[in-house]
Amino acid sequence: MAYPEQTTGRIVIEKCAIATVDAHDTEYATGHLVINGNRIESLGPGDAPEALGNVTRRIDGTGHLLTPGLINTHHHFYQWITRGLAQDANLFNWLVALYPTWARIDEEMVYAAARGSLGMMARGGVTTAMDHHYVFPRGAGDLLGAEIRAAAELGVRFTAARGSMDRGESDGGLPPDFAVETLDGALTETERAIDTYHDASFGSMLHIAAAPCSPFSVSTELMREAAELARRKGVRLHTHGSETAEEEKFCHELFGMGPTDYFESVGWLGEDVWMAHCVHMTDEDIAAFARTRTGAAHCPSSNARLGAGIARVPDMLAAGVPVGLGVDGTASNESGELHTELRNALLVNRLGPHRQDALTVRQALRLGTYGGAQVLGRAQETGSLEAGKLADAVLWKLDGIGHSSIADPVAALVLGAAAPVTLSLVGGRPIVEDGHLLRADEEEIARDARDEARRLARIAADAG
Repeated sequence: MAYPEQTTGRIVIEKCAIATVDAHDTEYATGHLVINGNRIESLGPGDAPEALGNVTRRIDGTGHLLTPGLINTHHHFYQWITRGLAQDANLFNWLVALYPTWARIDEEMVYAAARGSLGMMARGGVTTAMDHHYVFPRGAGDLLGAEIRAAAELGVRFTAARGSMDRGESDGGLPPDFAVETLDGALTETERAIDTYHDASFGSMLHIAAAPCSPFSVSTELMREAAELARRKGVRLHTHGSETAEEEKFCHELFGMGPTDYFESVGWLGEDVWMAHCVHMTDEDIAAFARTRTGAAHCPSSNARLGAGIARVPDMLAAGVPVGLGVDGTASNESGELHTELRNALLVNRLGPHRQDALTVRQALRLGTYGGAQVLGRAQETGSLEAGKLADAVLWKLDGIGHSSIADPVAALVLGAAAPVTLSLVGGRPIVEDGHLLRADEEEIARDARDEARRLARIAADAG
């Protein structure tokens, strides 16, 4: 099947199972979806009406499951070119090992890494991506612009979290001094990014968030003033929070309080905030997140890779905390795929105190779709299949050898092998067909990423 980049008329997908992930978890064993322009016009059981006018494409979804597009809520694209390193380290040792290399990235490297990261996610059903970029070495070029360009080329909806660090080695931080910014420089560049790129309109392809890196690499002044800037500009806030036991100890030693209390003291709890990881959360922390509607990005594979622990996702959900899924940087989750996080979230959380009652397959799918939309502030636009919402949808092939004997299609998607993507649509435009990117050359992406990874390794070795 060949799909044009620009769609006209109606698109009909029918004869497939549908999991809408709406407020009632409505599902159809065999149903249809009608797309008109960039929005969902209607959906329901059975086939679409034959008399429906101006249908330019009618897709037979037999043997498939149709879901909302997946939404990634935490990532570091630049790490695509530093995968497979520090294989047996915890978070702090991993950071110490990798910061000297990361401090040498430049615009060409970030562009190649962003295309690799975005391409891998898009092939696996991601329609809305997010990246937290916080490493800005002096003289490295337009790193945020490189990511934005890559997302536009691949056709993925994008939230670019403009990160920052102002605490280098000389101030007790982990990154080299030349890879951090001044307080004023970080705030100025964050505001410039918002003014240049942020589009708050319905159906926007690009949001900007303000995103100082973490409590141990950012001054209190930057945290507080970034929150004030974001709220003055009407954008969201993002950072790392409660990822490790070491971070908990650090916050108590430096601030005299735990991470959540520290975040609240600097204005960093609220419905416009989401934190990555949230592994080491007390009952009081979860209650504070629920009270303020602060969101969490759950990154099960990265947390396992670095031995950080198991986030209390069932408890957060029960309390009413918005929770989405994140790939995290691919130096701590080398697969770089979000659809595998559906399975890993369910399995990892069942190792926790709730055991087999921790998460269901439908809760896992909700984390990767509607939960992500909540966390990114886009739940009115995407994250579920409902009339009036954006036509961000994925058609998963479930009649092949890996899934055909699983009767429940949602269980097949979540518990089974990574399902092939037959079609992925962003605003009604196809970006993936039969498992392949439509808007980019995958071999070129792989080659460029390999070359930039080798160049970075050479530069870091020469500097070391």
